[in-house]
Amino acid sequence: MSRYEDAETRPDKPDTRNWKKRAPWVAGTMLWGCFGGWVFSQLGIPLAWMIGAMIFTAGAAITGVRLQGPGKGRAVMITVLGVMLGSAFTPDIANHLSSWLLSIAVLLVFVVLVTCLLAWGFQRFAGMPRREAILSATPGGFGEMVLIAEAYGADVRSISLIHATRVMFTVMLIPIYFRVFEGYTPPAVSPMGSVGDLGLMDGAILVTCAIVGYAGARAIKVPAAAILGPMVVSACVHFFGFTKAQPPGELVNLAQIVIGTTVGCRFVGVSHRQLINPVGIGIIGAAITLGMALGAASALHAITNLDYNALWIAFAPGGLAEMTLISLAMHIDTAFVSTHHIVRILFIVSAMSLISRLLFGKPEREF
Repeated sequence: MSRYEDAETRPDKPDTRNWKKRAPWVAGTMLWGCFGGWVFSQLGIPLAWMIGAMIFTAGAAITGVRLQGPGKGRAVMITVLGVMLGSAFTPDIANHLSSWLLSIAVLLVFVVLVTCLLAWGFQRFAGMPRREAILSATPGGFGEMVLIAEAYGADVRSISLIHATRVMFTVMLIPIYFRVFEGYTPPAVSPMGSVGDLGLMDGAILVTCAIVGYAGARAIKVPAAAILGPMVVSACVHFFGFTKAQPPGELVNLAQIVIGTTVGCRFVGVSHRQLINPVGIGIIGAAITLGMALGAASALHAITNLDYNALWIAFAPGGLAEMTLISLAMHIDTAFVSTHHIVRILFIVSAMSLISRLLFGKPEREF
């Protein structure tokens, strides 16, 4: 157990184990997230529903407002994104896979360099213990790094806040960059269509992709099962032409709200004093990583002529679900972006599972 009190067991928190007590808090939190998303959509901010929900929820959490995240509802919404990602894997993708090999190889080197640099910097300049510094430095694998930290009795709260800040900073900065410097404005009508456009058979196929993919991935303990499982099943279904349908825009917007609210709720139960160091470290780490991602994207674009914006988003240190939504909102090759982020996450999780045992010894409990 961390030296910090687990926010979910605080006496002033709603009882997360009792749905009747928990439901009003979840509903209130989601409504507040919806309001934030609506405000940002009126301002013309790209990815408005996720960023607005995230900022409004985080702001309320920091000021001490009682909030309760959607819990398992997040996994349901992420399966929607998984199915959406899979729909991008059309037969034409096979013609492009060979051109992605170099960028994927560079991505793996990038992950190692970023982790080593940030871990050294966190120890040298922030005075963090080696274990916490390494687990906080990875450009991804938020949930998995927290599980490893818990298994070794590390400072879970600080590690969680650093990763949550990294995701939040990245998710806010990239769409704002596209709005200010690239002149991007969200389309008035969602390019993904609406619920009314989805046929009964196509809807049944998409739902089956989500259920079968999620259940199968969980059964074999795949990391990020809620998005990877449905994505693989959906990719197979779309690749072989069983359907061309995509999840409707209303569901994708709802997924944005749920994911943004979940990130914001990471700051529940944190005092202002506890925020200063982890948030500062998270912002600095994210800024350094984004800068290195820009450099890698520029170099690869010059060598391979791959799309610069797609490369930057593919290397950016956001979460898989969050960066997926950004690529969808920016109309950037989602198959390219998601493939790179999946490789990044699988590499980080597998490598850190091994490295943590080599560096830290046997964990106090299995993770």
